[in-house]
Amino acid sequence: MKQFLLIPAFLSLPLLFASSCHGQPATASARGNKPQTQPNPFAPVPKHYAYFYWKGFAPKAGPEFQVSEYIRRIFQDKKGYLWFGTNSDGIVRYDGKEFRYFSVKDGLAGTQVTGIIEDKKGNLWFSTNGGITKYDGVSFTTFREKEGLSDRMVWSIFEDSKGHIWVGTAKGLCRLEGAAFRLFPVQGHATNTIWCITEDEKGNLWFGVDGVGVCKYDGRNFNFLSPQGSPGDNRIVSILADSKGNLWFGSMEGGLSRYDGNSFTHFTTNTGIGNNEVWAAYEDRTGNIWFSSEGFGVYRYDGKTLTNYYKNEGLHIPAVQAIYQDRQGRLWIGGGGGLYRMLRNEFYNVTKNGGPSDGC
Repeated sequence: MKQFLLIPAFLSLPLLFASSCHGQPATASARGNKPQTQPNPFAPVPKHYAYFYWKGFAPKAGPEFQVSEYIRRIFQDKKGYLWFGTNSDGIVRYDGKEFRYFSVKDGLAGTQVTGIIEDKKGNLWFSTNGGITKYDGVSFTTFREKEGLSDRMVWSIFEDSKGHIWVGTAKGLCRLEGAAFRLFPVQGHATNTIWCITEDEKGNLWFGVDGVGVCKYDGRNFNFLSPQGSPGDNRIVSILADSKGNLWFGSMEGGLSRYDGNSFTHFTTNTGIGNNEVWAAYEDRTGNIWFSSEGFGVYRYDGKTLTNYYKNEGLHIPAVQAIYQDRQGRLWIGGGGGLYRMLRNEFYNVTKNGGPSDGC
């Protein structure tokens, strides 16, 4: 039986992290309207929430306590603020003092956030189910079909080393040209969904093209690869370029594949993972590769051994969509079930009322 520590509500709740890590919060808000402010994570636990389950308490914490029921993306900007892209609650910012929710009424293009980047000028960009939104810290600018997008359902966004911003929509690949986007046809597959985008150490761009596999673009030519781990699966939904020069491809049914430039190594149910549906892949600062497995939490691969983290380690997210390590070294996991943070090889649910803290 899982052990847990019950902490009475009148005791101090552990903080998400100290505000001194981040300096002063941003003062500007979208269109002059103050975004919806949620309960301060430093505040006491509400009286009706009698106990804080120190380990594995997600089943006891209802949806009203979660930052969002479904976290799709996690990102830390240059100021140190954390941003959480949700499936239905828009974008959430944590500035070290409070959570702030930005929605369509504030200028966000859609409620489902599928990607977050910060460009070289410090602007934040969000890909959503309603188009692209640029946030300069004061106001939102929205891009949809009128501004050149091939479709307002956008699945991926990326800024390359040359400063070009690329987006993958449900109907092809687009690139920002001046003040508008234009369709950038992938040879032979101009209207396929582009699930993911990244750049390797040589400056090649890689796209996950629905039904095709992956496509490499060297600035002149498109070349296609099919890194399927199981026959017939060419739906690549995540791409990671690691620090050793390898590329990792996560798919809906083919597991995770590592490509060293010559050959593929597959991580599937045949080699020890629980499920071949892999939506997220991430490299931490020590070189470990983390990836999701639908219904089995996450796996960590240190180059030799696979280690699984799931309910026994306090992670109550069967559908993991986001894995992220911030500049303080904290590992965050998001998905269907809320937001979690790793602390000493265990995971703890972070809610609107706070979460674990080990200082800055």
